[in-house]
Amino acid sequence: MKISYNWLKTLINIDLTPEQVDEYLTSSGLEVEGIEAFESIKGGLKGIVIGEVIEKEKHPDADKLSLTKVNVGGPELLSIVCGAPNVAAGQKVLIATVGAKLYPTTGEPFEIKKSKIRGAVSEGMICAEDEIGLGTGHDGILILPASAQVGMPAAEFYKLEQDYILEIGLTPNRADAASHYGVARDLAAILNCKNNTDTFKAEMHNILELPTASNLNKVEIVIENTEACKRYSGLVISGITVKPSPDWLKNYLTAIGLRPINNIVDITNFVLHDLGQPLHAFDLEKISGKKIVVKTGLENKKFTTLDGTERTLLADDLMICNDSEPMCLAGVFGGLESGVSDKTTSIFLEAAYFNPSHIRKSSKQHGLKTDSSFRFERGTDPEMTINALKRASALIFECAGGNLSMDIVDVYPQILEPFQVTFSYSNCQSLIGKEIDKNTIKHIITSLGITVTQEGNDGLLLSVPQYKTDVTREADVIEEVMRIYGYNNVEESTQIKFSANYADREKATTAENTAANLLAGFGFNETMGLSLTKESYYEDTTNLVKILNPLSSDLNVMRNTMLFGGLEALAYNINRKQADLKFFEFGKTYQKVEADFKYAETKHLTLLVTGRKYPENPYNENNKVNFVYLKACIESILNKLSINFKISELKDSNLSYGLSFTQKNKHLVSFGLVDKSICKKMDVSQEVFYADFNWDNVLSLVGKTKLEFTEIPKFPSVRRDLALLLDKQITYKELEELAYSTERKLLKSVNLFDIYEGDKLEAGKKSYALSFTLLDEDATLNDKQIDNVMQKLIKTYTEKLGASLR
Repeated sequence: MKISYNWLKTLINIDLTPEQVDEYLTSSGLEVEGIEAFESIKGGLKGIVIGEVIEKEKHPDADKLSLTKVNVGGPELLSIVCGAPNVAAGQKVLIATVGAKLYPTTGEPFEIKKSKIRGAVSEGMICAEDEIGLGTGHDGILILPASAQVGMPAAEFYKLEQDYILEIGLTPNRADAASHYGVARDLAAILNCKNNTDTFKAEMHNILELPTASNLNKVEIVIENTEACKRYSGLVISGITVKPSPDWLKNYLTAIGLRPINNIVDITNFVLHDLGQPLHAFDLEKISGKKIVVKTGLENKKFTTLDGTERTLLADDLMICNDSEPMCLAGVFGGLESGVSDKTTSIFLEAAYFNPSHIRKSSKQHGLKTDSSFRFERGTDPEMTINALKRASALIFECAGGNLSMDIVDVYPQILEPFQVTFSYSNCQSLIGKEIDKNTIKHIITSLGITVTQEGNDGLLLSVPQYKTDVTREADVIEEVMRIYGYNNVEESTQIKFSANYADREKATTAENTAANLLAGFGFNETMGLSLTKESYYEDTTNLVKILNPLSSDLNVMRNTMLFGGLEALAYNINRKQADLKFFEFGKTYQKVEADFKYAETKHLTLLVTGRKYPENPYNENNKVNFVYLKACIESILNKLSINFKISELKDSNLSYGLSFTQKNKHLVSFGLVDKSICKKMDVSQEVFYADFNWDNVLSLVGKTKLEFTEIPKFPSVRRDLALLLDKQITYKELEELAYSTERKLLKSVNLFDIYEGDKLEAGKKSYALSFTLLDEDATLNDKQIDNVMQKLIKTYTEKLGASLR
């Protein structure tokens, strides 16, 4: 938001430099992001002075050039070659001296240099108005009145406007400061607090009583949707002349980056930036039936806005209509047919208070961002409408003439009362961390426009005006006190206080840190993804939590899996030549659990691995990350947290194959190879292995299992492997259960270390590679015992599952 330093000084009597204003505003939370000098004419006419043509003669070698001698107030006359047909001796003209940089109305800026033109020396330039940005005329040089003083700088002669523009990074909660008056109000409170005085005050100017209305024109105002439009005020001014605005008004608007249009539109823009109240002027002749209707419910109706774009209205769009058709998208953009034009002689001028949520929805749904919507979305002052109309009317009478043909009609169905907030001095001092004098606190509160309705020994009952939309609680008032008092004025505490963590929170933090440290040791990097994501990523959208008012189509739902965000991070890195990646992320997923709008949040830990395990290890032939590597990482985490687990059927449809771990009927983690179609959709061309922990379930088991140690066996164990060709529907759980039921004594563990589902296998088949660990705790196993066990396992798998050896 741009604030003009000169404009600000018309609202508050200050003797501060722009840099001091910057310092005070930034310290109060209105951060000034930059200060820029503004000149009503670019370049400020520097190096241009008033001169008098003393002599003029024809150039001997050019028919269209003249040789002149010009007095610019220096010790000697300047020799200047001029090509203008209207140059003559005795004229007062504008001279661009050597070294001056000119900014023409059109074209690139250029510098005046001493030169020779057709053999004649030229020590400057006699200027036309378009050559120095004063206008568009180029018929000849600009001739000044005879009273112009020779040697006077052109900037002084034209009384150029010199200003400074403060760029304020306005946060969404500071709707009260979205105007010059709002900023002046804050600045007054800061200066009063600093100087312990009530001297400084932000004042609205020209809020004059309106002249008696002729009542020749009357417009009826009807609000049909009183929830969307809380207040609507308007008046009629007739007999106006639409023409360019005066220079002072143009300069103010140009300084803050607005393009002057005509006096009526410029005045509405001026009042918006002056008082923070958006206004809109309708051509009275375009108001059919002389009736204004404020309503919603025009779904699917076509409406053309001022930019010439035809838009389809939505059911919630709040519209300003006449008795037959819409004229304006309320608070956002006017209609093409009802705006002020050069032929307009009478206007209906509106000022309203609209529900911020309605304006925000319309603005986002139609992709329209205007100065009006910016303020209405954040909340304007419902008590400002009448003052804004009076301020604008006074300016219209001054700049466009006319007379009041309908006095203000104010439709205000239900008055919006100030917020009532109880305030405690002790709570204030406790939150701030410093004891501030009660009178100082009270002084700050009242300086901000907040009224004290009752006062006690330790507290106040406050009436907070509606324009302070973010001040509705005691903590908000304390924040207001703190920012005006100054954060830098609160000293660092000399005490260190410590609050013991709640046990469950400490357990959760410890477990998370344990897992994170372990993964970091394995070479993983932690990522942090957005909770918002694209709806188009999901095939089934029934359980998605959708955003009612999304920032964009790319961020329109809450994620119900962390896979897509992780794949986005992989794709970003792979596209930048980083193909060997190991990521982990702690975060939450969100889903609807019932049709009656109940939602669930679940904490997760996810792992993503792709590429090589050890990028700088060319001698390791089996260096690619794979299913077994990911499984080892997962087991390390669970073992480190002392959580026992069982292998069960995979529970993640995004994976081509994989496993799940469970304990006590609780799902702990699913992991495996991400489906190729998903990788392709996310622009990832290499294999990706993914693990998804239900971290809430993991935490519920932390500390529940006592860590037990067993003696190292005296006799060696033996490992044997089998590669089995199976039907695809057979799960690892079936293989594991059959193994333990077949050999109960010697079989100590079963492990799946490879899965293959490739083109070389017949349709409907897959290959599982299993390892079996055998151990006799009383003796060393011999080959016969080992072969007997393996043959029993092979027979069982063949007979019961139809397996065959590969």
